[in-house]
Amino acid sequence: MTIYSNISDSFSGLAKPHLFLDFDGTISKIDVIDAILEKFADRRWLDIEKEWVEGKIGSRECLKRQFAFVNATPEELVDLIDKMEIDDGFRSLLKVCRDNSLPIHIVSDGFEEYIRRMLARHLGDSSELAGITIAANSLFYLGGNWWDTAFRYPEEVCENGCATCKPAVIRLHTPVSSTPIFVGDGLSDRFAASYAGVVFAKSKLAGFCRERSIEFTPFDNLEQVADCLREMCESTTPQFTVQRDGSRVYTAFPAECCPNT
Repeated sequence: MTIYSNISDSFSGLAKPHLFLDFDGTISKIDVIDAILEKFADRRWLDIEKEWVEGKIGSRECLKRQFAFVNATPEELVDLIDKMEIDDGFRSLLKVCRDNSLPIHIVSDGFEEYIRRMLARHLGDSSELAGITIAANSLFYLGGNWWDTAFRYPEEVCENGCATCKPAVIRLHTPVSSTPIFVGDGLSDRFAASYAGVVFAKSKLAGFCRERSIEFTPFDNLEQVADCLREMCESTTPQFTVQRDGSRVYTAFPAECCPNT
């Protein structure tokens, strides 16, 4: 499989790329939202999930309706969240970005409350999170074991009905001269993958990229992504194969950079 990127200028010092990461299933080892719904929600959440997968509704409506079925105390929710693990390579990825002054952003259809809690617990040192922007939804306890959701990115629903409009967040944070790199795993990442200049994908997102002929670099874990970015940052004479596809320029990563999966 050919591995593509359009970041030759970025890694040769002319512009710094911005790194955007999904959270659930990408930074976290499993999908936290699914774990919450499986444990605490009425089974009707699966019918709503099917509507979303089939493209009948957007993820914003999907989450709003699903979390109306969640019946749990805050303590029960926290207890479940505190059992969740994050990818062991996330710390390495943070270090690569910090060492090379690459801006890093978390952009998620999940909820900011558990994202911050999980990262604080696993990273320990608050300085590790310094400079990271988080664009995600909010989860509110209504009392009586019931919950509600709020969406801020943006507050007005986008054309695809996304809970978090990932392309809008990418546009907001990426300067014109920079290249957005996106790392994700699920169907909620498909619009970001269609927009980003460079894509790392696994699981359902990798399948989507193959179906839509979106060039991507496959990965199994974030350590592989960190290794790939580190090699590109440290290379003084990167060997690029430049191709043109309309207005976009793709530049191949060295084949040994990230192993195919």
